[in-house]
Amino acid sequence: MTKRNCPHGRILIALATLTLALPVLASAHHSFAPYEPDVQIQLDGTVTRFQWTNPHVYIEIEAASDDGRISKWLIEGANPGILNRVGWKWNLIDAGDTVSIIVSPLRNGEPGALLKAIRLADGTELGNGGPAGPATIPFGD
Repeated sequence: MTKRNCPHGRILIALATLTLALPVLASAHHSFAPYEPDVQIQLDGTVTRFQWTNPHVYIEIEAASDDGRISKWLIEGANPGILNRVGWKWNLIDAGDTVSIIVSPLRNGEPGALLKAIRLADGTELGNGGPAGPATIPFGD
């Protein structure tokens, strides 16, 4: 048997490649652990930025808290492919749009959250469509 046709060499190369690729594959996606899955709140505010990017879509809004202070929130959504399948488009939201968003907030209390559902100014309601699950509270008016 020549070196070129040695099946053990091919197996070793495949194992080495897989070993090197595992950390990259493992870090390619994160969990929803930073968010409170059993807590959902509604934020009403103005969009300051909409990022239609992989691996996740992001919406930045300015929303008033109960005490009247304005906070900037970073809302994480599913990826564009998933959102596209449930009715989203890359040009659906613009800076300056007024929205209501149901989210699961970050566990650490920072103004960040996981998108559950959104209501646009024209009344259109869309979900996140991803594995994070749907909104369990209705939009308040």
